Amino acid sequence: MIAVIQRVTRASVKIEGLKKATIQKGLLVLLGIEDADNDEGIEWLAGKIVNLRIFNDAEGVMNVSVKDDGGDIILVSQFTLHASTKKGNRPSYIKAAKPEVAIPVYQKMILKLNEQLGKAIQTGEFGADMQIELVNDGPVTILMDTKNKV
Repeated sequence: MIAVIQRVTRASVKIEGLKKATIQKGLLVLLGIEDADNDEGIEWLAGKIVNLRIFNDAEGVMNVSVKDDGGDIILVSQFTLHASTKKGNRPSYIKAAKPEVAIPVYQKMILKLNEQLGKAIQTGEFGADMQIELVNDGPVTILMDTKNKV
């Protein structure tokens, strides 16, 4: 799995003009899923997302997690994170998992984030054409890949 984690002061997801999700302070997480992704990767990545100390403490130092700060999370599936651009100008998405593999992994990630955050996260809709709005705070954007967890 690849995750793009963005610290936001606000974010929202619209589908066909209707708001599906909206948060104030927290994280917008874009998630790309591959066929090889598994429960171990879900556990590791969810723990990293929830406990990543990227919010400022009283001294202005990034030392507080979204969980400790009381922030929220929006999780959005995004197969294009697995785009291969090595050949030609048209990206290939062959590494991205097909829906029959990706949807169960996405649903497990939602459950694991809910559990580790201690409250329900918000989400986009798998496979939908979504419009994402956000104000990136900092900006702070972190890329994580379960293949590089060591």
